[in-house]
Amino acid sequence: MSLSLRSPPSSTLSSASSSSSSLHDGKLRLLARSASPKLAFRSRPPLPRIRASSNSSSSSSSSLDTGLSTELDAVSSFSEIVPDTVIFDDFEKFPPTAATVSSSLLLGICSLPDTIFRNAVEMALADRGCYGLANNEMRLSCFVNKALVNVGSDLAKLVPGRVSTEVDARLAYDTHGIIRKVHDLLKLYGEVDVPPERLLFKIPSTWQGIEASRLLESEGIQTHLTFVYSFAQAAAAAQAGASVIQIFVGRIRDWARNHSGDPEVDAALGRGEDPGLALVTKAYNYIHKYGHKSKLMAAAVRNKQDLFSLLGVDYIIAPLKVLQSLKESITTPDEKYSFVRRLSPESAATYNFSEEELCKWDQLTLASAMGPTSVELLAAGLDGYVNQAKRVEELFGKIWPPPNV
Repeated sequence: MSLSLRSPPSSTLSSASSSSSSLHDGKLRLLARSASPKLAFRSRPPLPRIRASSNSSSSSSSSLDTGLSTELDAVSSFSEIVPDTVIFDDFEKFPPTAATVSSSLLLGICSLPDTIFRNAVEMALADRGCYGLANNEMRLSCFVNKALVNVGSDLAKLVPGRVSTEVDARLAYDTHGIIRKVHDLLKLYGEVDVPPERLLFKIPSTWQGIEASRLLESEGIQTHLTFVYSFAQAAAAAQAGASVIQIFVGRIRDWARNHSGDPEVDAALGRGEDPGLALVTKAYNYIHKYGHKSKLMAAAVRNKQDLFSLLGVDYIIAPLKVLQSLKESITTPDEKYSFVRRLSPESAATYNFSEEELCKWDQLTLASAMGPTSVELLAAGLDGYVNQAKRVEELFGKIWPPPNV
């Protein structure tokens, strides 16, 4: 399937490109070819499959069909692979099935000389409802909401899966503020005929964010909790019923290389384990052993060995260079790597948790269980998101109104 992602040039946003972000600030995470038939593109021939062995160890090992051609084919049978890709890159190499729209993406769109999403942003800046607001802060917030939804709506036409929309990180400690923002965004999506089942709302994993997720999920609104760096956050998110929980493997490893004093990280290192991979494993086992509905996403995966160690988790976000290496690596029956499902419901059933880990998580227990890794990385992630949101507002303030308003 060939996706044409360019439109006739327009002058409005390009005039502001010098004050916007670089292309690399606008990242679009795109779910690659899914193991689920209803999420896969139908317009190209299916790639060869791998077949799980049918013996008693099928939950932890696999046998390869002789027709299997690449390592990417092999790993894609265990987990849905998510390219961590700059906007519009490599759509044909790694076809998207779902996407995320964020302040970072809006900055990326504004920096591009020519993109089909330019019109989505310009239409947001020309919106009469936002234009009529007397308060500048409210007007800019309205413009950003409209831009997110307009771009999200366009993405929903390009991908068969769900579109995740970032919730303003400045609301991270305001449960009711998060809920109001999600309701506002959901209403706007309804006005452009994007149904709720096509949507996720990306919320930081503060206690207030987790509580907002619980309340929204009780309304049937799907949430995507991000910035999870501790088991306590993951378990609380699962108990809240979050649809997707995102853990950043590489960032936890980076922290551990330069710091000490976090009991959870130190315990993993003491067992000879990578702390990021250990957290994904533990969270996966908790979700599956105790029947939570959440899907787990492993982000900040840095290399093929990381990816192989996570096979079986629901989603793996991987850099393009890793995916390209997997795609170029031919597998044979006597292949170098053994493709083993590391995570499975069967293995989760035998995992043991302490009494403290099986508590009903609340704000106090979460705060007391979060070590310096999760506290510092959560704060850093929020700072980055807040900075991006402010940059979008500043940019929109400079280029509003468009010439046709």
